[in-house]
Amino acid sequence: MSRTNVKGKWEQPVLVELPPAPRPELSSFDRIIINSSGGKDSQACLDVVVQAARAAGALDRVVVLHCDMGRMEWPGTLHLARRQAAAYDLPFFVRKRVGLELLEYIRSRVQKRWPDARNRFCTSDFKRGVGAKFITEQVAGLDLGRRPRVLYVMGMRGAESCARAAMTPFEVMARWTSRNREVWQWLPLHDWTTDQVWHRIRSAGTPVHPVYSYGLSRASCSLCVLASIPDLMRACQLVPDLAAEYTQAEVEMDHDFRFRLPIAEVIARAAAEPVQLPAISRCRPCRGAGERPGEITACPACHGTGGMAAYALAA
Repeated sequence: MSRTNVKGKWEQPVLVELPPAPRPELSSFDRIIINSSGGKDSQACLDVVVQAARAAGALDRVVVLHCDMGRMEWPGTLHLARRQAAAYDLPFFVRKRVGLELLEYIRSRVQKRWPDARNRFCTSDFKRGVGAKFITEQVAGLDLGRRPRVLYVMGMRGAESCARAAMTPFEVMARWTSRNREVWQWLPLHDWTTDQVWHRIRSAGTPVHPVYSYGLSRASCSLCVLASIPDLMRACQLVPDLAAEYTQAEVEMDHDFRFRLPIAEVIARAAAEPVQLPAISRCRPCRGAGERPGEITACPACHGTGGMAAYALAA
């Protein structure tokens, strides 16, 4: 699988057929944690796991975790992830890294550089680290008289990159396993295509992230360093204020957003596009608001939609 730049245009990866992802015996696990970003893969993953857990009689062991990325996420993502979990009546938890938010973390003396494919500290510090602590929290509440078994589920697909294609879809997580717990990772969609994901979502009928209606292929952080150039250009139009902050950070750190691709250049390309997308305006009560551990909040101005009405207004 490869992705090459030809005269400024990015070709899609050449897909290699992957073997079907194995299905673990869900009833053998004491806690099943689905990591949900609110994007399409997490959404399809939710449906797959719920159906499998229901068939195994283990649905009461399933919980959903959203690792909140704060302002770096698309507006309304947190509330959408909650709505997707609520469609299955699953317990929903929000956890967030304590300390600086990602952009401030990047600009701080700790990093002073942007993450990249080889140094994804945004994922390790703001997602994996948060997930590991949540597992500890969940295990602490289990009194089994033996070492609990935890299944950590993610919606990553092999078709997204060479690195993900090389991942083992079901394996023990040695670095998270200890004498107090046994942790396994499961990627049920590892061999799935994008078409399969959308077909599952349509069948499930759960709410879809609005950014896909703007032509974006992913709904991760709005200005992800690993996003395609077309996605980044659309993001610069949709969240121009955040893009401007990224430009300022580039100047401060004297470090391009991506190798030989400063965010300022992406903004310029986006401004030259014949079709301009309207900026998304987030409602004030939701702006920049995270959630405390275990606390459920609803915005009185948007009735818990997290500012998603702004997408409809913009469209």
